[in-house]
Amino acid sequence: MLAASIGLPAVGAADAVAGGITTLHVNNTVGADCTDAGSGTQAAPFCTVNAAAAVVQPGQTVEIQPGTYRETVEVTRSGTVGAPITFRSGGDGSSLAAAWGLTVRGASNLRFEHIVVAPGLEGSVLVDGGHDVVFTRLDLYRADLHVTNGSSGVQFLAGTMSPTRGKPPVLVDGGSTGTVVSTNSISAGLEGVTGIVVKDAPGTVVVSNTVHGNCNAGIVLSGGSGNAVVENNVVDTMDDYTKPCADPVKATVISVDATSATGTKYDYNIVDPRSGGVRYSWAGTAYSTQESLTAATGQGAHDYVADSWVQKGENAPVDRRRDSADENAPGMLPADAYGVEPADDPTVPNSGTGKGYRDRGSYEALDFNSAFTPAGPTRLLDTREAVGVAGRTAVPAGGTVDLQVAGVAGIPASGLTAVTMNVTVTETQQSGFLTVYPHGDPVPSSSNLNWTAGRTIPNLVTVPVRDGKVSFHNSSGGTVHVIADLAGYYSGKGYLFHPHSPTRVLDTREAVGVAGRTAVPAGGTVDLQVAGTAGLPASGVTAVTMNVTVTEPTQAGFLTVYPHGDAVPNASNLNWPAGRTIPNLVTVPVKDGKVSFHNSSGGTVHVIADLAGYYTAEGHLTFLPVGPWRVADTREYVRYELEERPAGTVPAGGTLDIPVSEINLMASVTLNVTVTEPGTNGFLTVYPHGEEAPNASNLNFERSETIPNLVVVPVGKDGKISIRNNSGAPVHIVVDTFGYEMY
Repeated sequence: MLAASIGLPAVGAADAVAGGITTLHVNNTVGADCTDAGSGTQAAPFCTVNAAAAVVQPGQTVEIQPGTYRETVEVTRSGTVGAPITFRSGGDGSSLAAAWGLTVRGASNLRFEHIVVAPGLEGSVLVDGGHDVVFTRLDLYRADLHVTNGSSGVQFLAGTMSPTRGKPPVLVDGGSTGTVVSTNSISAGLEGVTGIVVKDAPGTVVVSNTVHGNCNAGIVLSGGSGNAVVENNVVDTMDDYTKPCADPVKATVISVDATSATGTKYDYNIVDPRSGGVRYSWAGTAYSTQESLTAATGQGAHDYVADSWVQKGENAPVDRRRDSADENAPGMLPADAYGVEPADDPTVPNSGTGKGYRDRGSYEALDFNSAFTPAGPTRLLDTREAVGVAGRTAVPAGGTVDLQVAGVAGIPASGLTAVTMNVTVTETQQSGFLTVYPHGDPVPSSSNLNWTAGRTIPNLVTVPVRDGKVSFHNSSGGTVHVIADLAGYYSGKGYLFHPHSPTRVLDTREAVGVAGRTAVPAGGTVDLQVAGTAGLPASGVTAVTMNVTVTEPTQAGFLTVYPHGDAVPNASNLNWPAGRTIPNLVTVPVKDGKVSFHNSSGGTVHVIADLAGYYTAEGHLTFLPVGPWRVADTREYVRYELEERPAGTVPAGGTLDIPVSEINLMASVTLNVTVTEPGTNGFLTVYPHGEEAPNASNLNFERSETIPNLVVVPVGKDGKISIRNNSGAPVHIVVDTFGYEMY
């Protein structure tokens, strides 16, 4: 690219400045009617950046509209301390394409914002004898930064640099002082090019950058560059980001010579060892570990020699970048290079300073979702008793109830992503179904509870929250009362789920989890030890998720599952008529390692519980609430992501395999499973595809009925789950997805 010939603006531009204009406009797009002889107004903008730079006054802003400006931009005019001159993009970004890119020569009190520098053969951003010059979110495409000739107070913040010209992306030299290089993504590009070079430049701050050296040194301080700060950087010197260097001699990750060690603070960095180069060179001595460096020099006490990027997964090592930075380091910005504020990853202990959860490097990792806080059971909604609603009125046919959940019953007022509730319908006039969904969304084509007229039916529901609310829609031709009991909520803080293949932990018929084969008496309670059983830890279990089934009830009634030692709460988990077998998924806080089951009926009942998972303070999984989305309906032609299945019942003893994930980061899935049109009594078992069907049930049904149940099940290694029809006749199965536990 050739530098354009730049002429000075005609008389009139200076007069416009004197007239109090605060913004000079540059716009070379077709139809802009630009002229370098004009005044730089929006109606008559300059064609070149240099035309504006030649007349700009302290306190003014040069606004550059997106486009390509093929010129050598040189700024020599200065602002003042209270009135700096600003050059910024007027849109998403502007490209300054020129032989030397952007040069500040002998000027001070300047600001450059949101500009792309994409130069020709020798391009760079050069600060030559400049003072108080701040670059914010510049993209140096095939360009580099050079601060020299006694410059002071230069800051390069939240930018990207990817030069390919054989020069270091960042070079600070020539006696420059007080330079700050913070929160940038820096790639050396070519092999043999150092990432950041500081030479003869004392007091330089190199903080929170992600640096790739490409088989040459990552960060180098030399020639009397003492009193520096090097903190919170993530540095690798690998070949093409992924491979050891064939010749690692030059690939030293961090190098500080003896003349630069004096007064320098070095700490909280990630040093990636995979290039094979020397980890640390300090005052001429090589150190291969953080421990040896710290023991000899007192530096790097919070460093990690660790991979700069970690693939998430079940057995993944700790990602040392996360939630571990020194937030009090000089030059730290309030957000990352993309403007993202610090985010607390619940899978990683907070080990940084300040808030404790700033990430090291130039960007915040956001590949995590929500954690669970068990709560209750606490009644949030009861349309019979004006709980959560204004009056004691049943939900009309086709009617909707909006329920405020954020800020209620101990739930946080903000940051809420989903709630888990046991939802019950009662006094149902006509057959129908209930859908629970995020407030403000259209009513989705999914169901949470299905009933026949006159029945009382419960089901556990996990639903995304929007605007602090969730909604309940009555898709029946008659009125219905709705009850909702809180089981817990999802937010940025809480406990982490560990999925467990269905395992029977309680069966009062078979003396599993209890001493004898005795039904629970009327008004009786069973205390179940869960911590330390079925592979659960002996301590630290905060909640469990179980599929609970009641069978052989002699009278109608309901079951309440609650934390051991608490008073029996005003809540129910399962409701049944005499003689029926009824299941429901239950998530309940654990206290003293136990949970309790209370039979609130006038007769005896047997209770069965199959473990689906548990929560602790530590883990790898976070919950992503979705939908609800319908993923299978055997009554219709169903197309999955990569497979398709024609309509048709699942035969007696048959299995429906459903792909729920195309990626290996989903550990378990939360599904509402509904059986309809069964030819006889039976039950469904949901389990990871590829495993043997366990001795457990998720959904019990009678001939011809439609009945749902929420299921939390691990995903098979091939991304599928299986649903087995344990009955003597065909059934139809409908499946709706409500969320994923993900690595």
